[in-house]
Amino acid sequence: MALITRGDSMLPSLTGWLNDFFNRDFFDGGLPNFSSTRTSLPACNIRETADNYEVEMAAPGMSKDDFKIMLEGNLLSIASEKSEQSEENDNEKYSRREFSYQAFQRTFQLPKEVVDADKIEAKYENGILRLTIPKREEAKQKPPKLIEIA
Repeated sequence: MALITRGDSMLPSLTGWLNDFFNRDFFDGGLPNFSSTRTSLPACNIRETADNYEVEMAAPGMSKDDFKIMLEGNLLSIASEKSEQSEENDNEKYSRREFSYQAFQRTFQLPKEVVDADKIEAKYENGILRLTIPKREEAKQKPPKLIEIA
């Protein structure tokens, strides 16, 4: 029996194809951060500190007016919708029209009764949307208290 390496074969490797078929997650579109609507979702970092939740979302090429951020109960929704259209016409009756449409929505569930909704701050700078979501005073972790023995 002769061994055939991939470089020697004119046909694609059956085992490679089967590995790709069975190891692929069909619900992610084949790429990370794909939604069920086959649109790319921005990557997010969520960090919890003693006083806040901090959300960072990578969304280059947007402006702050492109975002809609809502807190309803303990659900935080970040959505964006952006469309662009340009036209070119010249004297030869040739025209070209190009347009693009981008939209996404990410929703995160925050712990109940923890967030101080009136003090949430959002800032968009250098392609990163940053949200600071303060915790209520009663939800903040208190430092250890030394109890003296009488």
